[in-house]
Amino acid sequence: MKADPRGVLTGVHFLDGDHACCEGALAAGARFASGYPITPSTEIVERFAARVPTVGGTFIQMEDELAASITLQGAVWGGAKAFTVTSGPGFSLMMEHIGYAAMTETPCVFVDVQRGGPSTGLPTLPAQADMMQARWGSHGDYEIIALCPNSPQECFDLTIKAFNLAEEYRVPVMFMMDEVVGHMTEKVVIPPADQIEVVPRRHTRKPLGEYLPYQTNGDMVPEIAHAGEGYKFHITGLTHDERGYPNMTPPVQDKLVRRLQNKIRNAADRIALYEEENLQDAEVVVVSYGITSRVAQRAIEMARAKKLPVGKLRLITAWPFPETKIRELSAYVKAFVVPELNLGQMVHEVERAAAGKARTFAVPHAGGSVHHPEDILKVIVEACR
Repeated sequence: MKADPRGVLTGVHFLDGDHACCEGALAAGARFASGYPITPSTEIVERFAARVPTVGGTFIQMEDELAASITLQGAVWGGAKAFTVTSGPGFSLMMEHIGYAAMTETPCVFVDVQRGGPSTGLPTLPAQADMMQARWGSHGDYEIIALCPNSPQECFDLTIKAFNLAEEYRVPVMFMMDEVVGHMTEKVVIPPADQIEVVPRRHTRKPLGEYLPYQTNGDMVPEIAHAGEGYKFHITGLTHDERGYPNMTPPVQDKLVRRLQNKIRNAADRIALYEEENLQDAEVVVVSYGITSRVAQRAIEMARAKKLPVGKLRLITAWPFPETKIRELSAYVKAFVVPELNLGQMVHEVERAAAGKARTFAVPHAGGSVHHPEDILKVIVEACR
């Protein structure tokens, strides 16, 4: 493998999703990762550990996921773009530090290659049962962003997007892969580095005496300074004022937490990404994401062959949830069909956004394998009646 000076391995490759994710991280400028081995995510950092020294970066294997999920944040405050990778049990252990990243507004990426659970569950088999945990897993009021790739190509492209969103909004971004997408091997096209958009850090240029770590300039996202640059600042998970100093008063709590939420909520329609097809004549819309969207694609094709008025809405961004789009569709479609590799998670968001204007049909699957297209087709037929 030969990469350019920025570490980008340009050209056409045959990669699995895990390795493509690693290449996306490198292309986005990630130069630090910390992690602990866990199936089916380990291949990402195995490749990163081999590749990143060639561009001056570092990988550290930590003693557990707790250590990994805070070490990467130290690297960010030291000036690096950083990420960690894990799967179900490790993701659970990282939740405290995901909340810390949200509170301290540390731009970083958490990659979760989902597997069957709960607990140890099915280490080598797929599921999509971490979706609600990604959004609500840590305590308190906060917002995150979560992306769901459905191919190795998207594992590359959307990893770059994840880092860009983390930097733009100073927020932890969840990259919600699944075991099938992580281990599936397909063609991945990596463009030259000068054709890849990389969002730079919001690095402050204010004089030392004028900088406040959590002061904003009208867009609700503060600039950042790095340790060792001479700036005086305090970083804490406690409720804090614009200086970063702890302040336990209800007005400061209200101002801070509302800003943490609204910097994402106010931009939700701009952040939300989805793929749509045949919605103009649809009476039923299949809403899916990740590997399930590829199975659902076959079910939709089978339904259209039967002259059923079915359209596709594939979630690329799970959080913030594209409720505006669902609300618009619910005004003229009669039903949504939501297949997913869990017993009902994102389907509840579809139902909430539809607000009773259109019916919602779940197609649950406990994981361990993917749906059969015929199972999704059966529910499509029922929804079309």
